[in-house]
Amino acid sequence: MRILYLVSIVFFMVSCSAIKRSDRWKNPEFTEFNPKNILVVGVTPDFEARSNFEFVLVKALNARNINAIQSSVVFEKLFQDTTKTEEEIEAQIHKLLTVDYNTVLISSVKGVQENESRSGASPKFDYNLQRFLGSYLASRDDYFSQDDYKKYKVFYVETAMYTLKKGEEKSLVWYETYTIIDPSNIAEITDDYVKVIIKSMEKEKLISTEK
Repeated sequence: MRILYLVSIVFFMVSCSAIKRSDRWKNPEFTEFNPKNILVVGVTPDFEARSNFEFVLVKALNARNINAIQSSVVFEKLFQDTTKTEEEIEAQIHKLLTVDYNTVLISSVKGVQENESRSGASPKFDYNLQRFLGSYLASRDDYFSQDDYKKYKVFYVETAMYTLKKGEEKSLVWYETYTIIDPSNIAEITDDYVKVIIKSMEKEKLISTEK
């Protein structure tokens, strides 16, 4: 039984996605919220990465009969700094409302952590191993004294949805945070991340599950 238990743990860690959901919250005031026009914002100074992410997410929303548009098309030079994005949106609310965009979906990196894989396994496996056996590994000198290790990054990302009203500040409808482990293949991780966002929004009944 013990062997079976250990095997199941290893299988769980190997099969875990490189993208993990963390915290989430939905405003109880928005029980019936079905956005029709959404501005999609990817917050990054890398215009190419921003444009690609927004394009993939817009395409997924369009497939659900939602009129979504990329912020990189409307506001090319805005929304590059996490600390300024909300202020920039406040300043652009009137412009967005005049073209019928009353919802904004923002995705931004909130933090980056440098990790080291000492297990000789993939970053995804090592990250889950450290989380599962953290206190045990911390006491194991043989784990941290290994010469063979690989550095990798873990990104903490937040996606939030706001609704806009004329003459009022934007209202937070929903947010969810995610952990992205070692996003080395940007195109692949972007596709996977968008799929996770869409599933989260479907679960919260912010968008329809039907295409």
